Amino acid sequence: MEPEIDTTQGGLRTDGRRPLELRRIRLRLGVFSQADGSAYLEQGKTKILATVYGPHQPRGKSAASITKATKGVVNCQFSTAVFSFGAGERKKKPRGDRKSQERSLQLRHAMEAIINLELFAKSQIDIFVEVLQADGSEFCVAVNAATLALIDAGIPIKDYAIGCSITVSDNLFGDDDEEKQGTGILDANWIEECSPGVTLSIVALPKIVDETETKSSVILAHGAGQRLHLSRLEPLKLRALQGCKDIRNIIDQAVKDHLQIFSVTTALDKQV
Repeated sequence: MEPEIDTTQGGLRTDGRRPLELRRIRLRLGVFSQADGSAYLEQGKTKILATVYGPHQPRGKSAASITKATKGVVNCQFSTAVFSFGAGERKKKPRGDRKSQERSLQLRHAMEAIINLELFAKSQIDIFVEVLQADGSEFCVAVNAATLALIDAGIPIKDYAIGCSITVSDNLFGDDDEEKQGTGILDANWIEECSPGVTLSIVALPKIVDETETKSSVILAHGAGQRLHLSRLEPLKLRALQGCKDIRNIIDQAVKDHLQIFSVTTALDKQV
C-alpha cells in the first residue's frame, strides 16, 4: 500500500504537512467523572481516552506483596476498541493479546518514570488507556494521554512523559532523494506506518531548563518494521526528541489553560 505522499508538492504529504510537522492536537481533561482523573486526546485522527484510579489500597492476588513494598505500584492496561479501525475493519480482541500486553508493560515503565512512587507506599495506581480510533502512533499518543490523566487526578509527577514517532521509508519521497529518505517523517499516520520501512517510537522527559534550553531524557524507545542501520539512529532520535519538545509545549499550554479555567470556576462557585 502506497503512503499518502505527493512528491509533486515539494515533499508535502497529502494532508498538507511537511515531513517533520506534527498533526493537529486537541485535548480535554476531566472528561470522565467516575474516575479520579481522565483525559481525551486527539492527534490527527488518532483518538485516545485515558483514565486514572487511585491511589487506593491494593486489591486482588498481588495485594499481599504490594502492602510490603516501600513504593507504590502502577498497574496499566492498554486496550484497543473493536471499532477503532476504519473501513469496516474490526479488532477481534480489544485486550489481552500479545501486542496489548507489550504496550501495557511499556506504558507502565513510562508512568513509573514520572510518578513519585515514594509518596504512595503500600498503594496502587491504576491507569487505563483505550484507543477509540487508530490512525498511527497510537502508543505515543497513549503515553501523552496517560500523562494528562495523571495531572487531572492530582498525582504528583516529576515531568511530562511525552511520546513521538518518526518513520523512515524508501517509498516516501522516491528513490532519487536520499536526503529526504534520511530525514524521515514525524508523527506518521497509519498508512505511512504501513509503508515498507521502520518506525521509531520515543518516549522522553523533555524537561525545560530555561526559556531557551530543553534537556530530554529518553526513558523508552522501540522500533517496528525493517532493520535500521546504526548510523541513522542518532539523527532520527534527535528529530523525534524535537517532536517531543514541541508536543510538550502544546500540552503544557493546554494544561495551564485548563487549570486557569478551573480555578476561576471554583472561585465563582465559592462566591455563590
